[in-house]
Amino acid sequence: MRLVLDSNVLIAAFVARGLCADVLEHCIREHTPVASPAILEEVRRNLVAKIRVSHRDANEAVRLLRERLELVEPVALAARVCRDPDDDVVLGTAVAAGADAIVTGDRDLLDIGTFEGIRILSPRTFWSVASGG
Repeated sequence: MRLVLDSNVLIAAFVARGLCADVLEHCIREHTPVASPAILEEVRRNLVAKIRVSHRDANEAVRLLRERLELVEPVALAARVCRDPDDDVVLGTAVAAGADAIVTGDRDLLDIGTFEGIRILSPRTFWSVASGG
């Protein structure tokens, strides 16, 4: 499957050994994880601003993601979709990638459910489906 991993999932995968780290590792091994430069920039920015990691460590995390994830340029949506317009870039990334699903912890995206046939799943829901549990 082609999966867009939202910035909150990627950040959680780096800062805590838990569900999101397992999801990221599984996606790298078994699927095609996809992101966009905009998503990776959000990862870099939030690692520094919210998690308080050094710029060097944030840059290293993004470098690792660039090596493991396919990058696409998001398409511009014809109209605003999300309550938070900043989340439309995630939807645009998924459309550009031909993604099967988006994995996110963002309630604004999760409340949409599907977009243009692309499922929007929480990490827990994705893990339940992926692990057969």
